[in-house]
Amino acid sequence: MPVSLPPALELSLDLLCCPTCRTRHLHPDRGALRCPVGHTFDIARHGYASLLTGTRATSGDDPAMVQARDRFLSTGAYAPVREVGARMAVGAVSEQSTVVDVGCGTGYYLAGVLDQLPGARGLGLDTSVRALRSAARAHDRAAAVAWDVFRPFPLADGVADVVLDVFAPRNPAEFHRVLRPTGQLIVVRPTGRHLAELRDRLPEMVTIDPAKEQRLHQALGPFFEAVVTERVEYPVTLSRLDVLDLVAMTPSARHVSRADLNDYGFLPDRVTVSVLATAYRPR
Repeated sequence: MPVSLPPALELSLDLLCCPTCRTRHLHPDRGALRCPVGHTFDIARHGYASLLTGTRATSGDDPAMVQARDRFLSTGAYAPVREVGARMAVGAVSEQSTVVDVGCGTGYYLAGVLDQLPGARGLGLDTSVRALRSAARAHDRAAAVAWDVFRPFPLADGVADVVLDVFAPRNPAEFHRVLRPTGQLIVVRPTGRHLAELRDRLPEMVTIDPAKEQRLHQALGPFFEAVVTERVEYPVTLSRLDVLDLVAMTPSARHVSRADLNDYGFLPDRVTVSVLATAYRPR
């Protein structure tokens, strides 16, 4: 039986273009999306569309990572991070806006923006099909599409009012292409103090590159001008299970297993959350 077109995906069809021939106007056809030329892309029964073609991107976001992320984010420990992204987005656009979340994960941050913009629609892009299952259910106005951030986006030019990038890879040229001239890019990334107590205890965790900020500005500089930057930093108290999920939901999970963590014995029950959020306008 063909999969019906999810309402949020139907709401976002005019944003999409065929990743194979770049033709616009994908339309639903018997449980799939089809372009005028005839290229066809599946709609998963979980509600997201898979537009990936050719060699599939690899993603570390396996089922265990996604489940850990869902559990951890549900504690509210990262709610202030979610709020700063939403506040920047709301301050930049009208309610009738289009928000594209690149590397959307489970859709947590995109849903936070849409909650503050009752007339807006959202589209999340990610390579992890497990994360997209959650993203497709994260908000009734958020569609989800499988895509690789390092390839040209399956989006038409100038369709986004906001591009959101939270703890995710970046593609500056594509951000610039899909944003309207009056649009805004919002980038949220960790500082060197982020989860410092945990990193001190677990040397195997992925570290924050001291040159990260310099590299970020060099990459974005040709395309964007920074408008405002906010630092969000606060302590958060965590249970041992929360700490295990926090490590398991990040790339550090590739280096530190849950069994390894159990062997460590003492783990900090209070860590520092520290991020920078910057709003950029296109040059």
